[in-house]
This record gives sequence, structure tokens and C-alpha cells, in this order.
Amino acid sequence: MSNTLIATVGIDLGKSTFHLVGFDEHGAIRLRQKMSRSQLERRFANLRPCLVGMEACAGAHHVARRLAAYGHDARLIPAKYVKPFLKGHKNDYRDAEAIAEAVGRPTMRFVPLKSVEQLDLQALHRVRSRLVSHRTAAWRSSCSTLFSGTKRMVGRPTASAIASASR
Repeated sequence: MSNTLIATVGIDLGKSTFHLVGFDEHGAIRLRQKMSRSQLERRFANLRPCLVGMEACAGAHHVARRLAAYGHDARLIPAKYVKPFLKGHKNDYRDAEAIAEAVGRPTMRFVPLKSVEQLDLQALHRVRSRLVSHRTAAWRSSCSTLFSGTKRMVGRPTASAIASASR
């Protein structure tokens, strides 16, 4: 299996293991491997620059930046665009193959790579958004509790309450 034959690689990212499927220029599968994070970096450091596709997620930005440092054309694809390329039942190698097929399409839309600073800012925005929604929910909950409990006791007296008080 020569490294010079591989033109496109699809990577299915996992927590600790990655599944790779590589195609040559004609679309034939030339690489099918499972490896750890450190093995992945060593493998791509020794592989000639090629087109590399991954499903977009927070961890994919880090891996794509690392592979781009080795000269590879790393691209991220939204998961919904990969799904039509799956063949048969879902498994990690089939996912990687579908990613490799999808990344080679000329009309495919990709997710732009984000820097560490952009990902940090995005995380801050998400935390702030969550805090605002929790604050709003707590305020609405306390308001509904206060107003529903005191409405009958403090609110305007009803006609039947006035009539019973006057007897």
C-alpha cells in the first residue's frame, strides 16, 4: 500500500480511535485503517498532501488544523450532507467511506475551519446564552408562583365574597 496512491481520505472521528478510508485518483479504496490520535498524526505526517474530509464537530476543527499544518487540504462537512453517501448499515468504516466520497464532490458545501480563538468565543457565547435562558426561566417561574398564589388572596374581591362578608 503506497502513500503516493492516496488522493482523498475520509476520517470518522471518535473519542479515542479514528477510522480512515482512502481513495486513489480513480475512486478505488487504497486505505482502510483504524488508529489512535497519536498514530493518526504520525500517519499523516508521512503521507503526501491530499484532500482530507471529516464530519464537522468541535474536535474536528482541532484535527483539521493539525492536518493542515502537515500540508493536507482538510475540509469539514456537515453531518447532514454526508448521510446521503452512506451505503448499507452504519459502521465506522462506512462512515469514513461516505465522508471520503462526499468531500470529493465539486458542489459540496463545507464548514470553514475555526481558530482556537473563534472556538473559545463561540463557547463563551453559548455559556452566556444558557445563563440568560436560565435567568429568564427562573424569573418567569418566580413570577408565576407569586402571582398565582396571591391573586386569590390579595386580588379584587368577587361579588360572592362581598355578599358573604355583608351577611
